Amino acid sequence: MWRLSKHIHVVSPLRVGCYNGWVTIRVDAYLARIIISMRSITLSTCGLLLLCATSSRIAQGQHSEHDLGVIVFPVTCDASVQAAFSRAVTLLHHMTYPQAREAFERIEAAEPTCAMAHWGIAMTLFQPLWPTRPNATALQKGWEAVQHARSLAPPTEREQQFIASAEAFFLEPAGTDYWLRIRRWEKAMEQAYASLPDDPEITAFYALAHLATSTPADIRAHADRAAELLMQVYTSNPGHPGAMHYLVHANDVQGREKELLEITDTYAAIAPRNPHALHMPTHIYTRLGDWDAVIEGNIRAAEAALEHPAGERGEFVWDEFPHAIEYLVYAHLQQGADQAAAEQLKRLHAMPGLEPTFKTAFHLASTQARYALERRQWSEAAGITPRQPEHLDWDRFAWPEAIVWFARGLGAARGGDVVGARAAVERIGALEATTRAAGEELFARHIQTARLAVSAWIEHVEGNTAAAVRLMQEAADLESTTPKHAVTPGPTLPAIELLGDLFMELEQPEEALASYRRSLERYPGRFNSLLSAARSAATLGDAAAARDYYQQLVHVAVEGSKRPALLEAAAYLDKHP
Repeated sequence: MWRLSKHIHVVSPLRVGCYNGWVTIRVDAYLARIIISMRSITLSTCGLLLLCATSSRIAQGQHSEHDLGVIVFPVTCDASVQAAFSRAVTLLHHMTYPQAREAFERIEAAEPTCAMAHWGIAMTLFQPLWPTRPNATALQKGWEAVQHARSLAPPTEREQQFIASAEAFFLEPAGTDYWLRIRRWEKAMEQAYASLPDDPEITAFYALAHLATSTPADIRAHADRAAELLMQVYTSNPGHPGAMHYLVHANDVQGREKELLEITDTYAAIAPRNPHALHMPTHIYTRLGDWDAVIEGNIRAAEAALEHPAGERGEFVWDEFPHAIEYLVYAHLQQGADQAAAEQLKRLHAMPGLEPTFKTAFHLASTQARYALERRQWSEAAGITPRQPEHLDWDRFAWPEAIVWFARGLGAARGGDVVGARAAVERIGALEATTRAAGEELFARHIQTARLAVSAWIEHVEGNTAAAVRLMQEAADLESTTPKHAVTPGPTLPAIELLGDLFMELEQPEEALASYRRSLERYPGRFNSLLSAARSAATLGDAAAARDYYQQLVHVAVEGSKRPALLEAAAYLDKHP
């Protein structure tokens, strides 16, 4: 690998993509990307590239003319608000909901009879693909907004379709069935698309709705269909933020993570100060084990998030900040950069005024759990205090709480504390039941996986080998058929990796190695899977495989890592050159 600068790592093979004068160069292996703004390069000469990485302006992918992307969303409002309206919709496509709401509210204040401004306000009050659920106040406000929009009698079928689709979501504002609302919205957008299939905005929002209604059974089909729709939009407008953003979400699915990487690479460039646009490509880089890119993107996303307060009065730190921090913590841990992870963990938990949402609760819980478990600090994991900080309404956040109990339970079991581990399993089971009763099946499956994993290690500690393997295999099978939610970079600890750990403790290295290989197929570049695969291969006497895994481990690890495993890897490689 040749290191051209701290931002550019070049290995082969090479892929090139470009649009509207933007050029992306992507190189595989432990992946890298360069995003270059070169206005002299046109689409027809995109293949003739001059590599240049001498300025931070280029490295950060500045886009001076369009800092959010390019869309045209015509509305039958006064011409004076047309540009502002299109810009507000770009914010909506970037899921920059607080700022989008402010933008639509300014349009509504300037022209109260603009029906689509009220539609826009309503659309910012629910967040497809995110775990946040609108509260009663948001539902009532959204319902009032769409009713106001309808009362203004928008003159075009297109505007009527958009308003009807938002109305489908906010219908019966006192109702609590979120998934019924999402499915109604998706059906309404499908009808709008059937009526106006050539409208790029209807197509983009229909694709988003289709992604939002995915289930574990149909997620790949929905992702494929959404990608097909979005490529129609992207082909006609390669600067469309919704097309790029939702394509990244469509590709954040097992088996699609290597699709359309040039679009993933360019998405952040069109909005170089938008927190979610900076962060979103790192969903894919996490799936590919490209930790340098995950870190770079989320450092920028976290800083940008602090520039965009949330809340009715801007009183909160937007939950995009903890979202970026968790991805940073995860990536640092995979590089063995424990001090860097600790610094980000401390930064997150010391930050005052975090937005009190599901995402914030999740990341506060998950970062603590990851930091202890990835370092195999079992007593530290067992000592994490649940439902902290106390001011959050933890009754609304069952999955985040379950993650803490998973860490406590696994830590207790690995430390031999069966009583503590059983208490954790009991609480996880109660949270699982609560989540299922609320209709949140995807969350419940993740909680169930955690319950099965801790139960397996309890059986192992008690000497019930067959039961331990059966439960751990059940957890791994469930996890393999459960889609990753967008809120998380991945499982707190992969169940298939834990199955390998169990086999190693049972002195079954062949079965362990098979499990670690499956873990690395699904979660490339994981420090502990690489280390454990190397150890199991060495135990089997497979020096070639052990050497390969140790070499990958050294490659993944950051220079200066204090992990003892790296000394182990160096010693093995010295003996087996």
